[in-house]
Amino acid sequence: MKSSLWSVQGEAVPHPIRVDEIDLAILSELRTDARIANNVLAAKIGLAPSTCLGRVKALHRAGVIRGYTALIDEKLLGVTVNAMISVVVAPAARDRLLASARTLQELTEVKDVFVLGGTPDLLVRVAARSIDDLRTFVATHLGANRAFSSTQTAIIFEHLS
Repeated sequence: MKSSLWSVQGEAVPHPIRVDEIDLAILSELRTDARIANNVLAAKIGLAPSTCLGRVKALHRAGVIRGYTALIDEKLLGVTVNAMISVVVAPAARDRLLASARTLQELTEVKDVFVLGGTPDLLVRVAARSIDDLRTFVATHLGANRAFSSTQTAIIFEHLS
């Protein structure tokens, strides 16, 4: 079946993929443990291993599963400060909003970048070794960047996931 496309800010976006309760159960298990063996996954869902593998592959082909990632304990790497930084893009730089967001995304300290509707324009999660490192990051990459008219930093005390 060929899916039709519609456009959002110049990018082609497919209509949502149809999934059933079995697909949702597979996705839930993979979200909990992306390294689960297929035979264990199949047993948890109540499918034959070959059927389960076929469904997982179909979810990959459809782009529902885009990849796998490792959850990293940043504290063990010396990260002691996490912050959410609200960023307002300057009116003269509005045409470069996505480019500015992508530039921030490439910085080592930046863990997430959200492009928002309304104010602020961006929400950036930053991980730093100390408050001084966070202050330096904000001054160097946000405050000194003319594309950004203002920032507001909120320290994250706890992340519940």
